[in-house]
Amino acid sequence: MTAVQKTTASRREPYVIKADEREERYARGWYVIGHANSVSQQPRALNVFGTKLVAYRGQEDNQVHILDAYCPHMGGDLCGGEVKGDSVVCPFHLWSWGADGVCDHIPYAKKIPDKAVIKSWPVLEKNGLVFVWQDPEGNPPIAEQEPATMDDWYADDWTDWEMEAIPIQTLGRELVDNMADMAHFGPIHYSSVKSFRNTMEGHKFVQYMVGGHEILTEGDEGLITSVATYEGPAYMTTTMTGMMNGEPMEVHLLVSHIPTDMNEFVINFGVMMRKDPNASESQNQAMVEEYMTRNIESFHQDVAVWNNKCIIDNPLLCDGDGPINLVRKWYSQFMTNVDEIQPTQVRAREHVTLEGPSVEETLEKLGF
Repeated sequence: MTAVQKTTASRREPYVIKADEREERYARGWYVIGHANSVSQQPRALNVFGTKLVAYRGQEDNQVHILDAYCPHMGGDLCGGEVKGDSVVCPFHLWSWGADGVCDHIPYAKKIPDKAVIKSWPVLEKNGLVFVWQDPEGNPPIAEQEPATMDDWYADDWTDWEMEAIPIQTLGRELVDNMADMAHFGPIHYSSVKSFRNTMEGHKFVQYMVGGHEILTEGDEGLITSVATYEGPAYMTTTMTGMMNGEPMEVHLLVSHIPTDMNEFVINFGVMMRKDPNASESQNQAMVEEYMTRNIESFHQDVAVWNNKCIIDNPLLCDGDGPINLVRKWYSQFMTNVDEIQPTQVRAREHVTLEGPSVEETLEKLGF
C-alpha cells in the first residue's frame, strides 16, 4: 500500500456501536417457568419481570396458580407461606389469597377490605411445562398464540424432559438473534452448515438448518437436521434428527428464556428423546442424560459470549450473515402495543441464507 493509500484508509470513520436507552418493558407472550413437577403445594418464588411472584399448586383443584408475591397488608412474602385449599396464606398475619388474587380470609377481621386484591397471572400447563403469560398492557392471553400441543411429550415412546436452568447476563433479544445468525454456528457450536433458511408469519419464526456437529455426532456420523420454532418471544422448541453413537437419533430441545430483569434472563433448557425400543427405561434415561450433557457443553459456548458481549442495536452485517434485522423486526411486535403492530412485523416472509440440501431431503436420505 502506498503512502497516499494509507492516508486515505486512515481517514475512514470508525463504525460507532449504538445501544438505545430502554424503558423497563417485557415482551408480551407465554414464558416457561419450568417443568410441570417444579411447582408443588409448597410455594415457589419466581424472580421474573423485575418483580417477585409466587407459584403454587392448589390442594383441591391441583392447578398451578401464580400471584404477585408480596402481601399488600404489611408486605409479607407469600413465598414463605403455606397453601390451604387453593389459596396461599401469608406467613406474617395469615391473610389468605385465593387463586384469583382476591383475599378470601383474614382470621381476625370482621370484614375483608374491598381493595384486598393482588394480581393473578394467567397460567398454562402444557407439554409437561408450566407457562406464565406476561403482557405490559395487562391484556389476557391471545388465543391463537397458545403454544401448540407437542404430541410426542404425551407419547409412551418418548422420554420426559431433562431440564436445567441457566442464568444469562444480557437481554433476551440476544438469544432470539440466534435464529437468524448462521455465521455463529461454526465457531460457537462446531457445526458445518449445509443449508440455512428462515420463515416468519404472525407470532412464529422458524429456522431450518442442515449440517454436521462435532460434539453431538462424535465426528463423521452424518448430517443433522434442525427445525427450530419460536412461538412468541420466549418459547422455542427444536426438533433435531440424525445419528448418535451409530444409531438413529430424534430429539426435541427446549430453549425458553424468562427475564429476571432488564439485564438478566434465565434459560429453561430441556431435552427429550425418542426412546430406543430395544433398550430398557434406565438405558433410555442414560441416553437422554448423555445427550443433555453434550448439548449443555455446546450451549455454554453461547453463554460465554452473551455474558461478555455488548448490546448493539446497529449491527454491522455482511452478505454472509443471516437476516438479523428481520428476526429483530419480528421480535419487536411483542414489545409493541397490540393496536400499534404494523404489517411488516408479522407478515409472512422467507429468507434463504445458504442454499443446499433441505430438511425434508436430508430426512429421506437418512431413512426417517
